[in-house]
Amino acid sequence: MADTSSELVLGLIQMSCVAEPRLNLEKATSKIREAAAAGAQIISLQELFSSRYFCQVNDKKFFDLAEPVPGPTSEALGQLARELNVVIVASLFERAASDYYNTACVLDADGSFLGKYRKVHIPDDPKNYYSELFYFKPGDLGFKPFTTRYAKIGVQVCWDQWFPEGARSLALEGAEILFYPTAIGWQVQGPPELGKAEYDAWVTVQRGHAISNTVFVAAANRSGLEDQLRFWGGSFVSDPLGRVLGQASHDHEENLIVKIDRNILDEVRSDWPFLTCRRREEYRL
Repeated sequence: MADTSSELVLGLIQMSCVAEPRLNLEKATSKIREAAAAGAQIISLQELFSSRYFCQVNDKKFFDLAEPVPGPTSEALGQLARELNVVIVASLFERAASDYYNTACVLDADGSFLGKYRKVHIPDDPKNYYSELFYFKPGDLGFKPFTTRYAKIGVQVCWDQWFPEGARSLALEGAEILFYPTAIGWQVQGPPELGKAEYDAWVTVQRGHAISNTVFVAAANRSGLEDQLRFWGGSFVSDPLGRVLGQASHDHEENLIVKIDRNILDEVRSDWPFLTCRRREEYRL
């Protein structure tokens, strides 16, 4: 049964990861329980939460981490979602026949598997330790929102957040909140001033999605040092005016709990009708 209340509590899980998937799932389960106890109704994990960020190197052994989606991890999270009456967004390394994808799935509050999104934009940047094209095929499921018990949500994954097309597509399909499970950080040997600029750009581009599409944006990032990357955390929620409603720290694990009120969506769309003022006949994209 859908919940028609305008107020909603989001939970973003920001955590560090180890090599053993079982331990990461146990930690994520514990943190989801904590977030639910704090009132969160829709809870997002970070990108590839069940492992370390293995894409820093090209190594075929990491294909052993892939699993079917739906599969054992999504089933375990579905049971948890049902127990806690929460919606869970989870990013996993998907094995599908002979292809592999960076996939986010959505488990509804009754435990049902609502569907999945496969990451469309795949970074191929080995020098900066983001060698994802070695592992993942670009997604082929398009941009389709999920109607959960609490809200209609859109999901993309990490690198997708730098491109406007997905956010616009999801907003036009009625998404109220865009979730971005993420794994992004600073190079250990990188200059500090560049790192700050990169983080500011990361927040700014997603606030721009919130404003230009009149939606809430929620980005859950990982934290901690892994080989050549120090993940910058900083998970946050933006409202449709680009205001940051809550933001996590850079340097430690944290459950970010943020209350939103969806009434602002109609209010802002009435004042700033960006979606209805588009001139599609003039665009050459």
